[in-house]
Amino acid sequence: MDRLIEISKRKVKNQNETFKRFLFNDIDWNLKLIMVLGPRGTGKTTLLLQQLSITEGESVYLSLDDVYFEVNRLVELVESLYAKGYRNFFMDEVHRYSYWSKDLKILYDNFEDIRMVVTGSSILELAKGQADLSRRAVVYKLPGLSFREYVNLENELKIEPISLQYILEHHSEKANEISDIVEILKHFQKYLSFGYFPFYRESLLSYHSRLMEITKVIIEMDVAPFEEINHQTVRNMYKLLYIISQSVPFIPNISKLSEKLGASRNQILKILDLLENAEILNLLKQETKGVSFLQKPEKIYLNNPNLSFALSSGLPDKGNLRETFFLSQTKVKHEVTFPKFGDFLLDDQYLFEIGGAGKTAQQIKGIPSAYIAADEIKSGQGFKIPLWLFGFLY
Repeated sequence: MDRLIEISKRKVKNQNETFKRFLFNDIDWNLKLIMVLGPRGTGKTTLLLQQLSITEGESVYLSLDDVYFEVNRLVELVESLYAKGYRNFFMDEVHRYSYWSKDLKILYDNFEDIRMVVTGSSILELAKGQADLSRRAVVYKLPGLSFREYVNLENELKIEPISLQYILEHHSEKANEISDIVEILKHFQKYLSFGYFPFYRESLLSYHSRLMEITKVIIEMDVAPFEEINHQTVRNMYKLLYIISQSVPFIPNISKLSEKLGASRNQILKILDLLENAEILNLLKQETKGVSFLQKPEKIYLNNPNLSFALSSGLPDKGNLRETFFLSQTKVKHEVTFPKFGDFLLDDQYLFEIGGAGKTAQQIKGIPSAYIAADEIKSGQGFKIPLWLFGFLY
């Protein structure tokens, strides 16, 4: 126990990151049990340590993948620390600890005056145990960096998030305001390739290979054991990711995919569902609520544009890259579905067609609340909005 306390003190002392993710201000830190879920590498540990460093009262950071928890129960440790005056517990990588949901439930019910903030990267494993905590835990999700966060990080700025409504009504002046401060199109091209995960700052040269390693870990350590998937199915997942990375916006033909990968229709749909829940893919469907995994998605995208560069043998298709970016940025705060016309429907109200600088309104002509998100322009006019500006939603 003393060793864990020393590790916690050292972690807090060495925490010198001043940049805060958008979620830091969205979380109600006064809640008794907070769960922060998100893919590996999004900055969950930093988020914990930043809050711990400003929390009043005795607080401790615990990484639940420490060897200590191989033979010791979390409940007993917290009881001992509680007796020493600790009331705030910041627990990292809870999914690596076998009894995490059971112990958190016990702690929540038995101690009135403690606060627990926990993080996890294995979304599938956490979803399985979350049911026990459904009435107790408030869950937040931490995606990768938005384009706004990347611009702020690169330029030491503090541009605040912009609402969708404000973008639709005032995009021209807002785009001009931001473009006057930074070389926005230059930053946008860089972000598409390597700006989604904060660890790009450690090494640009190894960023894509590290991204591939993380993807491999997610598939082989999170997804495969969770569903007891065999080796051939894992190979099919890799094949599928490669096919999607090489495509224009990917409209799936499940029968052809089934034939190509040597798997049944239901297996293909199950693989797609697992990869979306593991935050490797984004599946665009006509509805988002009450939809079974057996419903075929209308389009399939990689989770973020950086994956397109990491997986592709050459430069990714521009159209695919643009749509991947738009979906990855808008889905964090909005419901995104597949429309009858255009590319994306937001909140069942706003229609968007994605394209380059020369994109016309021909495909959305006469449709109310329809807009073009255009690449390669600094500023737009009327219904034509710069694509990059949708990266400022969160």
